[in-house]
Amino acid sequence: MCAAPAGRIPAAYAASGRRAVRVTLVATTGFFLFRYGLGLPVAATYALFSAVALGGLSRIPGTGRQRAATGLRALPVCWLLVIAGTCLSVRTWSAVTGMLVVGFALAFSAVGGPRPAGAAPGLQLLYILPSFPPYDPGSLGERLVGTTTGLVLLMAAEALLLPEPPPPSYRERAALAARTAAHCATLLTAPPYALTGTDSAAVREAGAALRPLTVPEAERPAGPGLRDRALAHTGLATRTLLSRMARLTSPGDAQGSRVTAVLRAVAALSAGTADSLGSGPSPVAAHAELAAARADLSAVSAAPAAAPAAAARGGPRPPEFPSAVLRRHAAVLEIADAALAMATAADLAVRGRRASLPVPPGRFWYARSRAPVLWWHRARGHAGRRSVFFQNAVRIALALTAARLIAGVDTLPHGFWAMLATLTLTRTTMDETWSTIRLALTGTLAGALLTAGLLTLAGSGTGIYAAVLPLWMLLAFTLGPVKGVGWAQGLFTVLVALVFAQLVPPTWRLAEVRLLDVLVGSAIGAVFGLLAWPRGAHDELRRAAAELLRRAAEIVVATSADVAAGGTVAAPPVASCHRSLHQAVILAESAYAQFLSEPTPFGGRGRRAAPAPVDWQAVLIAGHHTLWGSERLLDPPPAVLGPAAAESAAGLGDRVAGRMLLVSAALDPGSDTPAAPVPRLDPVLAGFTAQPPGAPRRYWATVSWLSALMTDLSRIPRTGPEREPAAAGARAGD
Repeated sequence: MCAAPAGRIPAAYAASGRRAVRVTLVATTGFFLFRYGLGLPVAATYALFSAVALGGLSRIPGTGRQRAATGLRALPVCWLLVIAGTCLSVRTWSAVTGMLVVGFALAFSAVGGPRPAGAAPGLQLLYILPSFPPYDPGSLGERLVGTTTGLVLLMAAEALLLPEPPPPSYRERAALAARTAAHCATLLTAPPYALTGTDSAAVREAGAALRPLTVPEAERPAGPGLRDRALAHTGLATRTLLSRMARLTSPGDAQGSRVTAVLRAVAALSAGTADSLGSGPSPVAAHAELAAARADLSAVSAAPAAAPAAAARGGPRPPEFPSAVLRRHAAVLEIADAALAMATAADLAVRGRRASLPVPPGRFWYARSRAPVLWWHRARGHAGRRSVFFQNAVRIALALTAARLIAGVDTLPHGFWAMLATLTLTRTTMDETWSTIRLALTGTLAGALLTAGLLTLAGSGTGIYAAVLPLWMLLAFTLGPVKGVGWAQGLFTVLVALVFAQLVPPTWRLAEVRLLDVLVGSAIGAVFGLLAWPRGAHDELRRAAAELLRRAAEIVVATSADVAAGGTVAAPPVASCHRSLHQAVILAESAYAQFLSEPTPFGGRGRRAAPAPVDWQAVLIAGHHTLWGSERLLDPPPAVLGPAAAESAAGLGDRVAGRMLLVSAALDPGSDTPAAPVPRLDPVLAGFTAQPPGAPRRYWATVSWLSALMTDLSRIPRTGPEREPAAAGARAGD
């Protein structure tokens, strides 16, 4: 590992240092104002811990202004949590019941995206704090004043103090990728009708910039709302458009003028989409031009199927094209479809329900739904034991409820600390939980010894504690996030002693109580880490990926049968399969996000050093390609295939689906052979090069789709080390 240049602070320390300065300034200002200026110790406690909760314990992604906006929106929720905690704390049973409900609801709010997920731990603390002695509903007003002061000061500091430069937004990334698509489409309209190596590299770079794992967490379009869904849809459509253009080969056909017209319209619409994403006008005219050019090429491309009937009627015989030309027509029509989807999704992302472009049903099902409906759809999609969001919510809610019950029944001194330990030390895997607890107890023991010595030497003089508090808080919130959980617990042990020593007469036994509480909280976290899905997202990801490929195989069979039958047989089953696959993709993506956020027991922190047999991202891409490709192929009007072409399409669909089921069986941890390696598949099938007589464009579009799916399947087995970055958020399109 290379050392940092002399005189330059490492980025991790710089980021945690900026956060520490803001939290320390706000927390100590509020604490000293109420404790020594106004003589209100309760308000002082709530001002300090509110700042620590949302500024230190929470990890809200984004710039300071984005975090400030999130905090201000959460302010009414903070008031509600303090009120509920105060009112329910008078009885142990009501406090425990409230903890179960609040704990689950706040943890499950992570389905709303990175910002609710990041704020959830701090919001949990704002319910835990008033849930312990003194049980004094009469002090509710003072508690709310302290909470409001701490949070408002924190939001002001986040917005104004030590601002970070904002990264490019996802809209800006999508606009840049759309401009790249416009440039490439223009190149494809002139000799040599293909992209150069430099242009192909630019396409790959633009597509990679839209992968959610390469985007800062705050900029990922991961929320359930209309604009976030549409922006994620824009990224997926743009990546599809870029990849399709990179694979386009030279035309060499007599109908090149129509192909050129489509590609020029694609270039114009892509440029218009980029302008629209930059708050320009909707590309209405360019969208209509591409739709008309696409319809013209589609009609000409479908002409070979009409040739025998036209000849029988004595009419003019439409032109027939060799298979290479029909393949290119199918590829260009796919490019047009992706460009139209990109433009529509971008218009929805920018303008919401006031979008100007026509919105086809099905693919953009969310376009006319209200925000509560979309939130309900997201929550319902994860309301089951196979969702890792649901698993995490159940795990943390039960652990916090058990900690609150033990603290209430046994009158555990400073039980608040036990619940805080449970909240911060409970992990999603058993191995990670044990490792975390060992480090936490070691750090807490060291901090307790230091605390005991400090309290013994300083005695009851609060001036010393007041002087040391800001410096120690700055140190704790700078080193803790970077050095790890052991350092964080040790430094925080001294920090809470410095705070409570200014509220009640201190003794060295305060350190003993802190160590006891952390031990109790750690034990509770370990128990529920063992009982509730102890392997985290690993098995769930394998199960979700296996289910995704099973659903994808159903769609492949149904879609190829529909193509073979000319659109007269399988439409209702395909629609049902689409809903099932969409749900499977949602669950697989959430499991993948959780998997990437979990350190591995055999690797370094956040990295997987051992060989991983599966490229999980290739599984997700196969699911998306199946869904989108099937929707494109089922668009009317259907084309009637000749017997040879129909047999070929159905047979190829069955063979690709069979390969999907082979991979699915190897991935499923509940199968008879859970340890079976994922088979390495040849991406080429013999039928891909067949040339059945009378095959229309729809046949070649089906072959192109199935060939792309086989390429996806061939990428799933992996023998090299896992190289994915360990960050949550593999959302749509990644």
